Amino acid sequence: MQVKLFVGNLPWSIGDAQLEDMFADQGTVQSARVITDRETGRSRGFGFVEIETNDANAVINAVNGREFDGREIRVNRAEDKPRSDNRFGGGGRRDSYGGGRNRY
Repeated sequence: MQVKLFVGNLPWSIGDAQLEDMFADQGTVQSARVITDRETGRSRGFGFVEIETNDANAVINAVNGREFDGREIRVNRAEDKPRSDNRFGGGGRRDSYGGGRNRY
């Protein structure tokens, strides 16, 4: 079964390939992605790993707390991001005037 894991407290220097290597001995890694800041391109210190395994808790226990580049890695099951019913994506009030403010 495929499991998505959240990996936190990553060193700023780690890349996707190194994150994948961290989990390679635990099962077949489907994807490994370090999340980066949109503006600077710098790591945000966390990432996600999708791995094929029969025992997600064993994978978490094997990697959680492992030291990498002076930092103790935290691993949990990833939580699904709640979906918004707002089709417009921006929030705020939409009305027949085309925006949230009446500028007259």
